[in-house]
Amino acid sequence: MSRIGKNPITIPAGVTVEVNGNIVKVKGKNGELTQEFSDVTIKIEDGKVVVERATDHKDDRSKHGLYRSLVNNMIVGVSEGFTKQLELVGVGYRASNQGQKLDIALGFSHNIVLEVVPEVTVETVSEKGKNPIIKLSSFDKQLLGQVAAKIRSFRKPEPYKGKGVKFVGEVLRRKAGKSA
Repeated sequence: MSRIGKNPITIPAGVTVEVNGNIVKVKGKNGELTQEFSDVTIKIEDGKVVVERATDHKDDRSKHGLYRSLVNNMIVGVSEGFTKQLELVGVGYRASNQGQKLDIALGFSHNIVLEVVPEVTVETVSEKGKNPIIKLSSFDKQLLGQVAAKIRSFRKPEPYKGKGVKFVGEVLRRKAGKSA
């Protein structure tokens, strides 16, 4: 039995969960999310969402905990939201935004301009003497991670000096340089 899958999810105040066959719709103060699920039954009992699998087949067992986590992320997203912070480490690396347009200077011959989807809000913080930080927040965890990964892919942190775009709090595996 999946330990994660069998835990019920409590529905906080201000959040409505609707189950229509295998489609789950979650509404809250931050927004509305819809997801389709297969191989599991999702029920609402006493203000809690319960995810049950149909059989003990290996595929059903593997998806049980996953689908419970996806429903939980939907509920947390519409009630509280998610945030990710990216740090630009390197001399001359800068970030600024005008609304949903993110302008990043990462040492290339040109700046990278990224139009961020409206579901994700962008904020840039630049303090003197500290690395610039890009703050992303959204109610959709999957979309937020995808946007953050796209920004990070422009210049991943390299293992010698650690220069590049990294998540705040991310521990990089550093290598020793040439031994003289």
